[in-house]
Amino acid sequence: MDEMDWALLAELQANARLSFSELSRRVHLSPPAVAERVRRMEEAGVITGYHAQVDLARAGRPVIAFIRMSCYGSHCVLRDPGLLEWPELRELHRITGDACSVLKVATESMTAFERLIDRLAPYGQPSSTMVLSTPLAHRPVTGPG
Repeated sequence: MDEMDWALLAELQANARLSFSELSRRVHLSPPAVAERVRRMEEAGVITGYHAQVDLARAGRPVIAFIRMSCYGSHCVLRDPGLLEWPELRELHRITGDACSVLKVATESMTAFERLIDRLAPYGQPSSTMVLSTPLAHRPVTGPG
């Protein structure tokens, strides 16, 4: 990736709805050249999708937490593909250390959060940390140096 690719990524991360015409104006490259570079980054897997950022609290899920799971062998939460369908689950990370995974979850209430903890208990020992605020919710990826 060169400087122009990074410039395009910066613009797309700030606003993925920009047209190729507007992108070309911002990075000083022709619209066909912009379209080709974006297509190449998509095909290479650098750009994996275009998404709306959602405020979880305003969308009705103000209780946000990280849950560390210490699982028991074959009952590990990471081995259950059905977990990926749980609407409370926002992120799932396999980690090193004394736990096997960290889940980011968002629920509509503390009661719903408690029910979620109960649903996770058969997989192993859940340990939760509540999010009080998020000073940095999204940081764009930038180029080297």
